[in-house]
Amino acid sequence: MQISRQWLVLPVLIGLVGALVAGCTGKSESERSTAPFWNIVLVLVDDLGWTDLGIMGSSFYQTPNIDRLAHEGMRFTNAYAAATVCSPTRASILTGQYPARLHVTDWIHGHSRPWAKLQVPTWTHKLPAEVTTLAEALATGGYVSASIGKWHLGDDSPEAHGFDLNVAGDHRGQPPSYYAPYNIPTLQEPETDDEYLTDRLTDEAIAFITENRTNPFFLYLPFYTVHTPIEPPLEKLTKYEAKAETLNADTSSQRNPGYAGMIESLDDGVGRLLETLNDLDITDRTVVIFASDNGGLVRDASPWGPVTSNLELRAGKGSSYEGGIRVPFIVRWPGTTEPGAVENTPVVSPDIYSTILDIAGLATNSLELQDGISLVPLLNATGPIDREALYWHYPHYHPGGATPHGAVRVGDLKLIEFYEDARVELYDLGLDVTESQNLATRYPSQAKHLTDMLHAWRQNVGAQMPLENPEFDAERAQEFTR
Repeated sequence: MQISRQWLVLPVLIGLVGALVAGCTGKSESERSTAPFWNIVLVLVDDLGWTDLGIMGSSFYQTPNIDRLAHEGMRFTNAYAAATVCSPTRASILTGQYPARLHVTDWIHGHSRPWAKLQVPTWTHKLPAEVTTLAEALATGGYVSASIGKWHLGDDSPEAHGFDLNVAGDHRGQPPSYYAPYNIPTLQEPETDDEYLTDRLTDEAIAFITENRTNPFFLYLPFYTVHTPIEPPLEKLTKYEAKAETLNADTSSQRNPGYAGMIESLDDGVGRLLETLNDLDITDRTVVIFASDNGGLVRDASPWGPVTSNLELRAGKGSSYEGGIRVPFIVRWPGTTEPGAVENTPVVSPDIYSTILDIAGLATNSLELQDGISLVPLLNATGPIDREALYWHYPHYHPGGATPHGAVRVGDLKLIEFYEDARVELYDLGLDVTESQNLATRYPSQAKHLTDMLHAWRQNVGAQMPLENPEFDAERAQEFTR
């Protein structure tokens, strides 16, 4: 196997960047050179559901390494993706802005329902070039940045947005295959055809960490897994097929052996990353963040039936019910996060941007308006964060059945507004995480208050709204053309 070497650290360049940073931060070059720095590893999993980890309650999927990461760090129980699908959430993580503000509100290139009741807006099909990404912001602090894995933010490459290294990232949202040959232009093919993509991306990540162990680095590792196609390593498939046979199909909500095998392969990769940090003696100065880009896919989209189950959460990917947007989120910050800590404060994916820059000591270097909030006060237990509400905006139709909608969460109250008919649903998540009791008619004043908040927020961020469709055809409204 040949590991990509597309970029090499140049001491002279690092020195120049260091001098620039010294000017930005007010520190002398000598002070900066001796100051401690934090490496950042951000592992982003595609379509991993909130309950798809052992630490989150799964008894079918086996994730001992990710569970260990949670035991050594902080686990967030009310963490949310900024969108119900992948590309918008990824844009929010890399920019710290809500998808509605960026006008990146669906996966790139999305779906089309030309005869639906509403006409979706002309939204942006790439990461806006004018917005400062995490890689660009961290570069001012002398960080070397790599994007290894899924990009799916338009035709521009990660290098066009500040990353020094891109492995396996391009416009596509899923791999042609998890087995070599991969047919991904930005990933060199292996010499044998028995290599597995998740293993390969882990190899590439380890190589980057090893090369840059003496420099501050930012590793963005967006695995393609566990997105379709559901193609597990064969030895793991056999293991989980045997396990599934022991389960009661009527009571076991998670039982897809192919998906389970892919999750265990992911967990193996995370374990190898953590061991690499230990072997290189840099665990104590490396922050590891683990998250998913949206809820788990619950559709019948694999040879083994439904991909996963998010129960007790309602629905899945594409929906703003909890199963579509609540996600696993873990942060291990050595010496700062209390091992095994559990944090219940609602947080959302744009917070990752502000948090990373704060950890790196660069929180004030970004000039753009940020929708995210630094989670450092929660991570170091110095206090709460000041936020009134979380918001979502999805002005699109999704193959899973979701129609254009928006949502807002204030405290435990969550309201969803459906744009086709202005219908609203109100839930108390503190009492009803399953979202089975719509309280909108019982508490009309609260429903109106949250609706007004959602409308004001949409106006504030310049959200694009769907319009009445002059081509609406009730008989053909459910047809997709792509």
